[in-house]
Amino acid sequence: MRDERAYATIVAFFAAGLYLALLVAAFGLISLATDTDVVSDPAAGPLVGPVMVGAATIVLLVFLIALGTRVPGDRQRIAPGTALGVGVACYVVFAVAGGIAGAVGDPRDPLHYVLFGLAQLGGWPAITAAAAAFVVTLLYQLVLVGRFSQRGRPRWPWERDDDE
Repeated sequence: MRDERAYATIVAFFAAGLYLALLVAAFGLISLATDTDVVSDPAAGPLVGPVMVGAATIVLLVFLIALGTRVPGDRQRIAPGTALGVGVACYVVFAVAGGIAGAVGDPRDPLHYVLFGLAQLGGWPAITAAAAAFVVTLLYQLVLVGRFSQRGRPRWPWERDDDE
């Protein structure tokens, strides 16, 4: 049981790294395709975008670790509803983190950053953050199901017992 939890945690960290890489690549492509900035408000500052991405990545990591370690290996399943919930959570946290980071950076006008966070909900970056979280969560579940159904490491044909 302990090995299953350690494996699920390690894979969760790699999945969070994949999520971060997907977001950076997708935001670059979206920015090039639409000729807009990911954070279109110049008053927001240079750190709001990385804070939004970092918050969404941390939320995804926490959810993946919880999904992988709370469910025993023999009961791991691919759950699209759970993946959708993780995607929605990353979507909301992405926008909220932008509003909070902007308000902390410039506390004179907090209403401006509340509106900034709400505006992020309808933008392509937030939708991309949600879609990437959904896909990465499904892939994470697929890796766990595949690993735990094998019951150990993959074996070459000559390593297998004859009675299997």
